[in-house]
Amino acid sequence: MPSTFDELLADCTRSAIHLEMRDVYAVDYESGPFAQWRAGHRLDPDDRASWWRPWLSLIEGTVARGVTVRRARIVSEPVSEYIQFEHSFTFTNVAAGEQVRWLPRRLAADIALPGTDFWLFDARRVLWNHFAGDGTFTGDELTDDSDVVRLCGAAFEAVWSRATPHDQYAIT
Repeated sequence: MPSTFDELLADCTRSAIHLEMRDVYAVDYESGPFAQWRAGHRLDPDDRASWWRPWLSLIEGTVARGVTVRRARIVSEPVSEYIQFEHSFTFTNVAAGEQVRWLPRRLAADIALPGTDFWLFDARRVLWNHFAGDGTFTGDELTDDSDVVRLCGAAFEAVWSRATPHDQYAIT
């Protein structure tokens, strides 16, 4: 199996889906983009050069190859400050070709969900994303177990069907 995220995405031929379920991810409150956002900086939708990061180029290239990339985010409402930050720049993901939807946690209460965030590549490989309680990334774990693949695919599709497209989701 491919061993890095970039290799997993490069190996994709049809779809890459990502489910995010945390209200905060590793945040550096002292420096970096989150601190800049907290200080009032916002990305300019008309100035791609100011926000076009390597991640967005990777997604753009993946979508150009014909791979559908979808991301669903389950969030508590009212949303955390971190989710407000994340929402403010998600237009860049969409501009790169990613489809993004948001689902309030209360609307996901009856959906059987895995215990952690994941990526599912071509409905055949799951990459678990593990985090500590404070949102610090602690590592990935890759599996092609068919039961896990089915669980993740079903969970994602259930979330996706209820979720609101990014351009229609209003922060509360």
